[in-house]
Amino acid sequence: MTSNAIRGIRRKKSTLSEVKVAVVGAPAVGKSALTVRFLTRRYIGEYDHQSETRYKHEILVDGEPVLFEILDTCSKADDDLPSADTLNWADGFLLVYAITDRCSFNFVRRVKQALCGDTPIALVGNKGDMVHLRQVSTEEGEILAKDYECWFGEVAASEQVTQVADAFLELCREVLNVRRKNKQSLLDRMLGNKNSGLRVYSRGKSDSALPKD
Repeated sequence: MTSNAIRGIRRKKSTLSEVKVAVVGAPAVGKSALTVRFLTRRYIGEYDHQSETRYKHEILVDGEPVLFEILDTCSKADDDLPSADTLNWADGFLLVYAITDRCSFNFVRRVKQALCGDTPIALVGNKGDMVHLRQVSTEEGEILAKDYECWFGEVAASEQVTQVADAFLELCREVLNVRRKNKQSLLDRMLGNKNSGLRVYSRGKSDSALPKD
């Protein structure tokens, strides 16, 4: 391999954005099905989900390489909220409920209350193919997403690929957007502090009295 090729790989690695996503929801809402559908495009309906699982996956988002680190959390009960470690670890949260389960909808509302106000989230109503068992209306999901100012979509992990991927990609975009804003805000504050210490000299009428070189 030539030195130019090696430098090219190093440049690519240095520009690779890393985004940590926690997939959170009540038991049996399809968190693992959504995650695996996004990672592999395959659907697996049954999971022996006894503990949380972490995946890494590199993908292009709007033409830029992004390394996803996805934490598929494992809630054991409807009151089993994510740990403080999970809340602090993730850059963004995919909050998942099942449209067939009212309790799971209430679960994601409790999770949101535990998050910082500016934490990027995406809201997903899974099992959209089971409308005959619906307990949570689309309008309720839309209203909650409007309240949270986040992306929302109803999907069916068992049938859809693109729609599931959209949820992860939209959350990634929001994480990167917040990151850029925070970086710009920090830069503005640093420049503002530097500029506040500068004494600006303006030439006035009395300048003619200054000694000449």
